[in-house]
Amino acid sequence: MIALVRFQVAGYIRSLRVLQPLIVVALVVMLVLAQGPTGPDAADLAVQTFGDVAAFMFPVWAWAARALLDTQPDEQRALTATAARRPSALPWSGLLAAYGMNLALGIVALAVPLLQAVLAGSPAQAVLAGCALNLLVAIPGTLLGAWTSRALIPDPGVSLLALLGGATALLLLGLGRLSCLSVPMIGWMRSAHDGPAAFVSDFPAIALHLLVWSTIVGTAYLVTTLRSH
Repeated sequence: MIALVRFQVAGYIRSLRVLQPLIVVALVVMLVLAQGPTGPDAADLAVQTFGDVAAFMFPVWAWAARALLDTQPDEQRALTATAARRPSALPWSGLLAAYGMNLALGIVALAVPLLQAVLAGSPAQAVLAGCALNLLVAIPGTLLGAWTSRALIPDPGVSLLALLGGATALLLLGLGRLSCLSVPMIGWMRSAHDGPAAFVSDFPAIALHLLVWSTIVGTAYLVTTLRSH
């Protein structure tokens, strides 16, 4: 499993596809996040940034995961699947590789906001909750990218439309009565903007929602991938 993860990450880096999301994240950090919150409410504003970064990174994480999983040509993917000892090793290693790369992108995106929150004197619990939120949001972001990868949607144009449509659908679904079926993007942004105390108080429910959603969607992905092979 570790060898497969390293193999897929190395291929993604060597293909230079990693530069696409990395450049986008770096530009946002330099042009938007580097300015930092100021004024008497700087500590509260710094906490809000964690929720905003998670919302921004969600589609970026999906895009990056899709790109990583599509790096291998079909022939090489077939050989890798044959070399794997277990049928489940390939989809699991792909998810782990994509999530690991997304965590690296998340570190790039969060480095400046984290420093700003510490300097602004934001409550430690709120800062930890903000970091944990991004760790958790990277999971459904990775899964959305996996669902739109070439293994399930061979046509690249349809795959891209599915990714954009899926991200939009999850956002719109979160606005209505069926928000429990969506990633709670609206919920964590509203909570983060209500202040550090509200964010810390609401975080356990948000984290549980993300974990349950990710477990269901991730299990469905693994079952579907194994059946398709």
